[in-house]
Amino acid sequence: MGAEGLGALLSGVRYEVLPAKATADQVLAHVPRDVVVTVTASPVKGLEPTLDLVGRLAAHGYRVVPHVPARLLRDDTHLKDVVDRLRETGVDDVFVPAGDADPPAGAFDGALPVLRRLSELGSPFARVGITGHPESHPLIHDDLAIQAMWDKRAHATYIVSNLCFDPRVLGDWVGRIRRRGVVLPVHVGVAGPVRRAKLLAMATRIGVGESTCFLTRHASWFLRFATPGGYAPDRLLARSAKALTAPSAEVAGLHVFTFNQIAETERWRRALLDRSGD
Repeated sequence: MGAEGLGALLSGVRYEVLPAKATADQVLAHVPRDVVVTVTASPVKGLEPTLDLVGRLAAHGYRVVPHVPARLLRDDTHLKDVVDRLRETGVDDVFVPAGDADPPAGAFDGALPVLRRLSELGSPFARVGITGHPESHPLIHDDLAIQAMWDKRAHATYIVSNLCFDPRVLGDWVGRIRRRGVVLPVHVGVAGPVRRAKLLAMATRIGVGESTCFLTRHASWFLRFATPGGYAPDRLLARSAKALTAPSAEVAGLHVFTFNQIAETERWRRALLDRSGD
């Protein structure tokens, strides 16, 4: 990937972190204030750890994007409480996936009803993100996933793609959603420089039940991380360069899944920026 294209992607970088005990300290120690930090939500622990971490980071001057999974919201009152709490901390950007809670905590079983309700509440957030699935979702047919993006586009301002390790699949997916008329900018989801041992330790810390679910759904990720030469973010970006930097792709930047390897991720980003001349 050319220096200009790489610099453009890294200029819109977002770091996804998990709300663990040490996350705030790690972000404060290693992440510059101009990097957007997104905070996941746990189907086991609920939204409270997410909201707490978002408030702490926002108080330190970060632009923070909470994940608000539809299936973790108990009811309309809960949604309104979450909106009020986030607005009080200055949050103007939320990411609304369906979520993995099974069964759902309440009446919301998908993202679209929550997005519609937010619109009915006066669109309290300037930016609203939705999920894209470059690689097949285990429960949703690819065409249905793209149709879902089409249905949600009126209530959202951008798309965050889930992890994809195949540059051809990633490029094809971007082309497909554009041909279907989905014009929202895309933040391309990529895994950072993940070390398998630390990833497994992190999965253990976030809870036995949740870790089992995570490992079951994403077993192929661990194989890619564990195999020598199996995954390197630099290589994925280089092979995806043409598709991701084409003007028609409307790629806004990278959404980096840190798996809470925050210091390693920032060192990797700085090294890439140094190589690109930024």
